[in-house]
Formats: sequence, C-alpha cells, structure tokens
Amino acid sequence: MRITTLLVLVLLTGLARADLPGVLAWELRQDLETVYKEVYNSLEENSFFVVFEPNIGSSLGRFSERWGDDYNRNRLSSIRSMVFCNAWYANQVSNLEPDLLAMCPLHISLYARDGVTRVVFIRPTHVARGSDAATLLKELEADVSAAIQQGIDAAREQSVLPPESEEGDVGNKSQP
Repeated sequence: MRITTLLVLVLLTGLARADLPGVLAWELRQDLETVYKEVYNSLEENSFFVVFEPNIGSSLGRFSERWGDDYNRNRLSSIRSMVFCNAWYANQVSNLEPDLLAMCPLHISLYARDGVTRVVFIRPTHVARGSDAATLLKELEADVSAAIQQGIDAAREQSVLPPESEEGDVGNKSQP
C-alpha cells in the first residue's frame, strides 16, 4: 500500500510540474548567455529596467560539497535571474491594490540543460485573480511576455545550431 501511494504521489508530482498554471515558460535550443543578453536588451527597450542580476547557479555552486548528491540533481548547467521594474506599472499597482506590491520588482529566471534554455516568469494574473488590479496586471503580463518573446526571437536568429536540430525548439510553452 505504501509503495502504491508513493508511486501515485511521484507520478502526480511529475504531472503537476509539466504545466504549472501560474508560470509562463519559453524554451529554445540556444545557449543561456545568448538568450540572457537578448531578453535583457528587450526588457530594457520596453521600459522594464533590470535592477539586479543574480547568478543563482554560481551561488548554489558554493554549496555543492556540503549538499553532496543532493546538489543539482537536474544537472542544470546554468541558472540566472533578472529582477526588473517599470515605475509606471508599480505606481498603478500601488494605487489599485497595495498588497500586490509584493510582486514588485518582477523577475524572470533562466536555466539551461543539454543545450536548451528555458525562461520562466510568474504570471501576475495568477497572483492578482479577483483583485482590483487584475485588469492592469493582465496588461502588464502581456507587455512583459511580449518583451520576453522579442528577446527569444532575437536569440533564435543567432542560433548556431543546424536547422534540423531546432526541431526541439518549442517557443512559448504557455500562452498568456
């Protein structure tokens, strides 16, 4: 009975992670540094100013010896984040629903494994459901998503991989 319960939990956990409703994700066959540079430039060009750039992979790497076999079990080659803000949106959120300033500043994370980079973003609309700021945050989510997609498209144009290897390139996995 315990084995069956454990197996069901493992399977359900795997299924739940496949499509997280509160996360937008983009994936492409490209190195992380290229994607990072293009998404950074696109956010800035669209008035989402990057204020902090944590290199999470580097920080985690300092614990590899302490954590042993539990360190980086997914074999990610890099993990980086961008923390960014648009002052107009922050002001509007503060006017409509000050508690949603918990999302300010916004952030995205990028991680790479086996030549594929993934960009993930917490959906503001998921957090703001039912609030006075829901309509505004739908617009914000669309604007950020468009900026990320613009960066993804620019990174895709720089692909050094042969065209046939881009079959795994799945673009925007979750639609806003």
